[in-house]
Amino acid sequence: MKLDQFLKYKGLVSTGGNAKQLINSGLITVNGLVETRRGRKLCPGDLVCFDNQDYIVSHTES
Repeated sequence: MKLDQFLKYKGLVSTGGNAKQLINSGLITVNGLVETRRGRKLCPGDLVCFDNQDYIVSHTES
């Protein structure tokens, strides 16, 4: 699953456009690093952080 899809799946954004804005703002980290690529492929076990909340990518989401 790509980062923008993951954000929609988790209900953090309602549209792909919202996801793009959020990712481009530099407010999303993946495994502790700021991620600005909305197409970043997530793997099981990756840690996505936004607004002091942690989300671990599960096998069913990858």
